[in-house]
Amino acid sequence: MTEEDIEKENAAITKAYKELLKVSYTTLTDDDKKLIRKAFEVALDGHKNQRRKSGEAYIFHPIAVAKIVAQEIGLDATSIAAALLHDVVEDNPDYEIIDIEKKFGKTVATIVDGLTKIASLSKEKDMNVSMQAENFRKMLLTLNDDVRVIIIKIADRLHNMQTMDSMREDKQEKIASETLYIYAPLAHRIGLYNIKTKLEDLGLKYTEPDVYFDILHKIKESKEEQDLYIAEFSEVIRNSLDKESLAYTIKGRPKSIFSIRRKMLKQGVSFDEVYDKFAIRIIYASDPSTEKFLAWKIYSIVTDHFRPNPIRLRDWISSPKSTGYEALHITVMGPKGRWVEVQIRSDRMNEIAEKGYAAHYKYKQGNEKEDNLEDWINKLQEALENPETNAVDFVEQFKLNLYSKEIFVFTPTGELKSLPKGATSLDFAFNIHTEVGMKTRGAKVNGKLAPLNHVLQSGDQVDVLTSETVKPNANWLDYATTARARSKIKSALKEDKKRIAEEGKEILRRKLKQLKINLNEASINELVNFFKLKTSLDLFYRVGIGTIDNNMLKDYASSRSNALMSYIKSKISRKTNIKKEEIEKEEITTNYDSLVFGKEEEKLDYKLSSCCNPIPGDDVFGFLTVSEGIKVHKKNCPNALSLQSNYAYRIMPAKWIDSSQQEFFAQIVITGIDHIGLVNDITKIISENMHVNMKSISFESDGGLFSGKINVVVKNNTLLKKLLDKLKKINGIDKVTRL
Repeated sequence: MTEEDIEKENAAITKAYKELLKVSYTTLTDDDKKLIRKAFEVALDGHKNQRRKSGEAYIFHPIAVAKIVAQEIGLDATSIAAALLHDVVEDNPDYEIIDIEKKFGKTVATIVDGLTKIASLSKEKDMNVSMQAENFRKMLLTLNDDVRVIIIKIADRLHNMQTMDSMREDKQEKIASETLYIYAPLAHRIGLYNIKTKLEDLGLKYTEPDVYFDILHKIKESKEEQDLYIAEFSEVIRNSLDKESLAYTIKGRPKSIFSIRRKMLKQGVSFDEVYDKFAIRIIYASDPSTEKFLAWKIYSIVTDHFRPNPIRLRDWISSPKSTGYEALHITVMGPKGRWVEVQIRSDRMNEIAEKGYAAHYKYKQGNEKEDNLEDWINKLQEALENPETNAVDFVEQFKLNLYSKEIFVFTPTGELKSLPKGATSLDFAFNIHTEVGMKTRGAKVNGKLAPLNHVLQSGDQVDVLTSETVKPNANWLDYATTARARSKIKSALKEDKKRIAEEGKEILRRKLKQLKINLNEASINELVNFFKLKTSLDLFYRVGIGTIDNNMLKDYASSRSNALMSYIKSKISRKTNIKKEEIEKEEITTNYDSLVFGKEEEKLDYKLSSCCNPIPGDDVFGFLTVSEGIKVHKKNCPNALSLQSNYAYRIMPAKWIDSSQQEFFAQIVITGIDHIGLVNDITKIISENMHVNMKSISFESDGGLFSGKINVVVKNNTLLKKLLDKLKKINGIDKVTRL
């Protein structure tokens, strides 16, 4: 670069820095300006030898991120300083977190440290998990340090998305897919709606450029017509608003390219057939005491002129979204028979909608209840910190919770609870408290008994019924939809399996003693290999539920005297040290022999994809291709993010199942001589049998004889035989048969 070029660049850097101070949403004190100036100087020094792919000086990037943080998100001087410093520690070995703490204090250092941890995640390698999912989970853990870490990371991602043109096409697509997959939903959940919209549009620009530019071109073409329509609509209600002496502004807001595209796909229509491509926003001035009253007054004025769609009223003033968003949304029939969405907000509500977190705190009163965002983060932490949760499962579930629409339901005492749309009675129970969830046996919804998988609607009043004898079972995972509930259920099921395994170990010790075999490390290794299992815990669990019975153990005992088995045994003993660590893993693994799809667990034709070569036992999903039917991919497949981000409607849940751990329905028919207490004897036997779940029971009596049908769920045939044998021994029973 020539001296003239360097001078021009320095002038541009200075201009960008001054612009940053000028556009700040919060009022900067002299101390704030000194802090930002010091951060700018450190960033300038830390990145002095760096350039971006486009060739420009790297310092423009942290300044741009700080500007987004200051202007669009509206955070304070501490956040602006942290945004300027966010890459310094990662990119320059001369700077460490301890240096940042000495210069700027603990808060800035914590935020920069969180951002540095996120940046370094991509450098880690672990082929056994989905790296992206693991990275996202670790990133979300920084929410606990300071929510500003995530907010600055979102700003960083926005600027990266805005300046991706000089990158390779495959890199663009990868970053864009990640953005659509997690960053846009995160921005939505934190209440940064403007940034969410920009991230979605930019994501579409790089994942489906043809579609993006086609819609962009059509929006520009129809802009003049839309402006005229908005003017015509506004004119009709302006006179009425003026008569009420209201201070207001009316703005037309075109729908984002991404949301138009989503609507086209969802409704199967062309661009021209998407009728509500824009919304009209009425923003009014008010003081806190008249804010709600004026919103409904404006609603009344609008609906005096235009007929509203009664099912499209959204009242987020009486019940704000958990992001803090407040507004009235109505859809009315406008001029020329076109539906128009009208959003009614006060200045305060509009600021919260534009700035999210920052504006919410500007208006927050000291005596308010815990903030919704903080409450959400606290609940999220429980799911995040559960090490048992598979990273891919967690991120998938987490993403659903980010973007899901909300419903509002009431407790028996009238307290309002917010849940994601699609939440069930069981989700509600876990939302109240983990202990309530764990003991749930049912619920009353609007006074009527409802099953655990009953999907709740806004306005429902829910009363959870609990019992000390109830505990979670595998079916609960089909009933629960929220990350919190699913995480707790999985932990409980794992604990239950461990308990069964401990009982199984003692049963195995007794049975082997009868066969003159000691239960020790060598015999455990032999048994694990003999039954083709993976861990000792798996062995104990199967003994506990009766899958491995006396006859199978006798087969093992006789094999020990076989010369061939002696040879294998010597091989095993050499591998003992290698196997030891694997055997001691505190997890119960399974053998897999069949692949099923969807919630119904159907067996369908499929092909294994060559890009990731899944094998039985891997976490997988099905992808419905255009010409090759269902192709199965691993959840950590390199193509998974792209498929999940762009073709979510073609994804099918899939899993490998172990036939020995599946649950089966069976119907038992009983006949005999009727007597008092017979039904009680039968139900007592069934309830005392572990791992047998009674689904329904019916009896008929005629002339002193009775017949009955019982539907049960069991894990295997051995358990069912034991149950039938016990039922036959009941006094008065003649026949017990399985249909």
